[in-house]
Amino acid sequence: MIKIEKVHHVAYRCKDAKETVEWYKEKLNMDLVLAIAENEVPSTKAPDPYMHIFLDAGMGNVLAFFELPNSDDMGRDENTPAWVQHLALKVADVDALVAAKESLQSKGVDVLGPVHHGVFKSIYFFDPSGHRLELAADIGTPEQYKQLNDVAHAMIDEWAETKRAPNHAAWLHEHD
Repeated sequence: MIKIEKVHHVAYRCKDAKETVEWYKEKLNMDLVLAIAENEVPSTKAPDPYMHIFLDAGMGNVLAFFELPNSDDMGRDENTPAWVQHLALKVADVDALVAAKESLQSKGVDVLGPVHHGVFKSIYFFDPSGHRLELAADIGTPEQYKQLNDVAHAMIDEWAETKRAPNHAAWLHEHD
């Protein structure tokens, strides 16, 4: 039986590895922990140079990027709304979230939020390569998370049949 221990790393493409390292250090205080560069892709043996950078996302979590100078300019999936594909990073609490927003804004980053999601609050912004990032602070109780877990399968089943939002967790947005 497979047992996943944790995410080893998540990798995205970036426009410029050096700019990406500097931006994540300056804006999010994430240190560069590793860089790997090859002129040939190890898995496919394709002659395609790349720079692969790894950033410390805290608690043993790693965020990685590839710069691919011989590929077409990067774009995004135009069939998917910009708000869908994103990376959410956890902060300690709402005070840390508000402080992060203020810090990012003071460094010229356009920030949306905080947005209340019932059991967490989030802010949203984009990195220099156009990746949407979210910082999230949990505010839910263990009981609320249990209640959400208890209805998760029923919600998936109803969604599969109707493609309409089930009301099993409507209480999440009672504050709206």
